[in-house]
Amino acid sequence: MKLITMPRLAVLAVAGASLSLAACNNKADDATEAAADQVEASADATADAIDNAADQVGGASEEAMQDQADAVRATGEAKADALEEKADAEAGHP
Repeated sequence: MKLITMPRLAVLAVAGASLSLAACNNKADDATEAAADQVEASADATADAIDNAADQVGGASEEAMQDQADAVRATGEAKADALEEKADAEAGHP
């Protein structure tokens, strides 16, 4: 019977570690996280447009529009967080 030498053992250890890391990457998880990034980016772009329009208006309307922009950002962030949590759950992450 052949002995398992240190170099062979090291190769087996590296191969095992590589396989365990590859198992962590899930395409569905990646797609859901990408969707979350899209949602957040879209909400930020919409909020930025509202902020820019608010700068042109001024007065009480400006404040109301800025509040609306803040609400759009918060909603987008909440939706993105929910998607990321769903992705983690699908991938089996705590």
